[in-house]
Amino acid sequence: MPSPAGGTVRFALYYGPWSCSAGLYARCERRCAAEGHVPLLGCIWLADIKGAWTGRWAALPAEAGGRLAITHCCCSFPETNSASLRRTWNNARKGYRNEWAREFGEWPKVPGGDMWPGHHIRDLMHGGHPTARDNVLPVPPAVHEVINEAYPACYASEPRWRTIGPDRPYAD
Repeated sequence: MPSPAGGTVRFALYYGPWSCSAGLYARCERRCAAEGHVPLLGCIWLADIKGAWTGRWAALPAEAGGRLAITHCCCSFPETNSASLRRTWNNARKGYRNEWAREFGEWPKVPGGDMWPGHHIRDLMHGGHPTARDNVLPVPPAVHEVINEAYPACYASEPRWRTIGPDRPYAD
């Protein structure tokens, strides 16, 4: 895809869930403490976005890139009645996907045309905002099922989500 300053930008999205690296786990510990929801019960690394730019800088060929880890911190959040939040999401879903598409391109679909689910990074049961721009990630249906099974295990403080994982859990 062309970048505004010239050159091209490519993105790759890697889906977990994986155990968080030491740095991501420490970031979750700080976040839970800052929000007053300690202890940290676990950390899920949901996805990793890799971006790469190629173009010219000062008339010379250049390349740059970066990675963004999408994590969920299983802080000691109180449970909420998620039914009203779920209704808000259900009513806003189509408009949210259209808005998302204006910035990132068409919302992903499975072969046959069904839209991928939108995964709430901070889950609705623990107070996640149903339509916040940074709280919904398109996820393939099979991965969404696996991630949804990880959340209760993380909040139950199961060892997998309290274990430090590698710095990069995939090869590209």
